[in-house]
Amino acid sequence: MEIDSKYALMPVEAVGQIGPRAIDPTSSPFKVVVDPVMRAALKKALIDLIDHHDETLASYVTQGKLSLESYKEYVELFARSLRETMDNREGVHYLLRAAGLEGIAAEDVNLAPEWRWR
Repeated sequence: MEIDSKYALMPVEAVGQIGPRAIDPTSSPFKVVVDPVMRAALKKALIDLIDHHDETLASYVTQGKLSLESYKEYVELFARSLRETMDNREGVHYLLRAAGLEGIAAEDVNLAPEWRWR
C-alpha cells in the first residue's frame, strides 16, 4: 500500500522507522532550548487537563445534563471547553503549577505574551 504524502501526518520516509528521528539543528531556523524535564511536565499537565475535560463532558452527557447530536458536536464542545480554560488566568496558572512552577501568582500570568523571534 502506497501512502499519499499529501495526506500523511509525517513524512513518508519516516513511516516504519523505529524511535524518534534525530533532529538536525541546522535544518530549522528555530532553536529548541527547553529543558526536557519541563517539557515532559507540561505534556503531563496538558494530558491531565484534557482527561479532566473529557471526563467532565462525558459525565454531563451520561447524567442527562447535556445532549449531543454527533461526535462532531462533542469535539466542538470539548475544544470550546479547553479554549475557555486556557483563555483565563486560572487555567494558565493551573498549567504553571502542574508543570512544577510554584510561587507564581495568578495575577502575574500574562495572557498575551509576545513572540520574540530572532
